[in-house]
Amino acid sequence: MNAETIRLIYLIFFFLELGWGTALSLLNIRRIRKNREKVPDAFAGLVEEQTYARAASYNLERGRFSVISDIFSSLVVLALIFSGTLGLLDALCRDTGLHPYFAGILFIFAVSLIFYFFSLPFSLYSHFAIEQRYGFNKMTPSLFVRDAVKGLALSGLVCAPLLLVLFWFMDTAGNLWWIIAFAFTAAFQLFLSLLYPLVIAPLFNKFTPLEEGSLKEKISALAEKLSFGVNGIFVMDGSRRSHHSNAYFTGLGRVKRIVLFDTLLTSLSEGEILAVLAHEIGHEKKKHIYRRLAASFLMLLAAFFIVNLLYRREPLFAAFGFSAVSYQGIFVILSFCSGPFTFFLTPLFTSVSRRHEYEADRYAARAGFARELEGALLRLGKDNLTNLTPHPLYSFYHYSHPTLAERIAAIRKAA
Repeated sequence: MNAETIRLIYLIFFFLELGWGTALSLLNIRRIRKNREKVPDAFAGLVEEQTYARAASYNLERGRFSVISDIFSSLVVLALIFSGTLGLLDALCRDTGLHPYFAGILFIFAVSLIFYFFSLPFSLYSHFAIEQRYGFNKMTPSLFVRDAVKGLALSGLVCAPLLLVLFWFMDTAGNLWWIIAFAFTAAFQLFLSLLYPLVIAPLFNKFTPLEEGSLKEKISALAEKLSFGVNGIFVMDGSRRSHHSNAYFTGLGRVKRIVLFDTLLTSLSEGEILAVLAHEIGHEKKKHIYRRLAASFLMLLAAFFIVNLLYRREPLFAAFGFSAVSYQGIFVILSFCSGPFTFFLTPLFTSVSRRHEYEADRYAARAGFARELEGALLRLGKDNLTNLTPHPLYSFYHYSHPTLAERIAAIRKAA
């Protein structure tokens, strides 16, 4: 297959993905606009008209903004490919005189920075215009800059050693390099998951142990009742950046932690917080975390297998504007192809995720928290201005969680 044919196939799938995503977004926007005047029957008496109208406006604005930003990002991808920028940048990195491995790392970082800086205006507008307008943004410009610098530095510290080892495997490990590379990358991911709550997360947020009192006693009693081992209950200063609320478990094995956003503590009652935590414990008890980890490892193995099949094929590199094959080039090409050639699999992953959410909700409901979980979801939905009338096709494709109406109906059935 020559370069022109490869480029044509890529363009077909590229525009299929872009067209499908845009069509779904426009359908969702149209449905929100159509239903914005009246609170849905499922939420009559539960959601105030003013809150519902504000949520509709928020989701309309975010929906339109998402369409514009997605189209712009797609134009940047096409410009990089068809202008020959990728090949030129790769050649410039090679000409620096650095060792080929380090030149390859420099090239991947340069491509990443291009996308970062092109997306920066959209990120700024999202935070300081849309989120600010609806009272969610609490981040200052200086904090935004500090987060950006920390994020870029952390990406370099994590990705550079990983890429260095992968290039070395590709160069020296023979035909089975991809299996060795997969095993190393999987182990590296597990190591990062253990390191995250102890080292990485504290770089961006402050975590303080939950103070002694009624809530801590009830959480400890809940964990004991449900036989859930945990290595601490912490409050995160999420309000420094956003008014959005959340709670989660982080870490694996003995470093598991319960993390509560400080905004959650002020918006939910103690019973509702316990219900949210019972839901999260349900994920653990149903082995969802390990199933998702196993699925991610299978996809990682498939990705390395594809890299092994393609990384020596000159027409593929020529199709994307490269003048020569390279280790770094195939990883960038794969990142450009992953969306267009796998977007039709998205409903598979989201449907599995939604099934897990239903199972965790049922676990919490059967643990005695049905009423409190319903109340918590409703409160979080109102506080976060959740879209109460998403288009069914949009939610089927995009939503990793069931819609709020679907979750409440399932909780009532389980109870």
